[in-house]
Amino acid sequence: MKVGVITFPGTLDEGDAKRAVKLAGGEAVDLWHADTDLKGVDAVIIPGGFSYGDYLRCGAIASLAPVMGSVIDRAKGGMPVLGICNGFQVLCEAGLLPGALIRNDQQKFICREQVLRVENNTTAWTNGYDQDAEITIPLKNGEGSYQALDETIEELEGEGRVVFRYVDVNPNGSRNNIAGITNAAGNIVGLMPHPEHAVEKGFGPDSALGTRTGLDGLPLFQSVLGVLQ
Repeated sequence: MKVGVITFPGTLDEGDAKRAVKLAGGEAVDLWHADTDLKGVDAVIIPGGFSYGDYLRCGAIASLAPVMGSVIDRAKGGMPVLGICNGFQVLCEAGLLPGALIRNDQQKFICREQVLRVENNTTAWTNGYDQDAEITIPLKNGEGSYQALDETIEELEGEGRVVFRYVDVNPNGSRNNIAGITNAAGNIVGLMPHPEHAVEKGFGPDSALGTRTGLDGLPLFQSVLGVLQ
């Protein structure tokens, strides 16, 4: 299965995302921001970084890049899309996910190991997890506070579209401790923490449960490959 990984000017985690795809058993395909051809990929990952230097608003310029027009069309047709950190911001700016990511409430960049609870394990990207599993993956952001209108939050909660929730501590002021969400169809997921940094033993944080040392992010990438087979 082919999973495209987009590079924008300022992207810095595309190498890690491609490695995660390969470790999960897929074929990673490079996609460039200025191209419209998705090269026949079956899914797309928008990785973290600082696309276009985070000018204007984080992810705002990237959401208008030529490649995103093709991603939006395919995503609306059911193609799985994952946005990580800056990628989550891009998905919100592109209108594929509701809400927005704003400056962390303490006005500081955060870099830490973060415990998350899997709130929805039925999406294309989370079906490899147990429901309510607690996982530990890295978090690194300056604009990671998820905000949305009250009615949007009620809709996300009522429809089970909160995919990941921060456990024990809310690191950035996100409403309802939301760390990641999905669209109604479950093919599009955005999250602020970085699962691609927890896919190899010895290189990722210890699991909250101590059962998947350094590997808590890998099921996201394995999940989508299982869906695509």
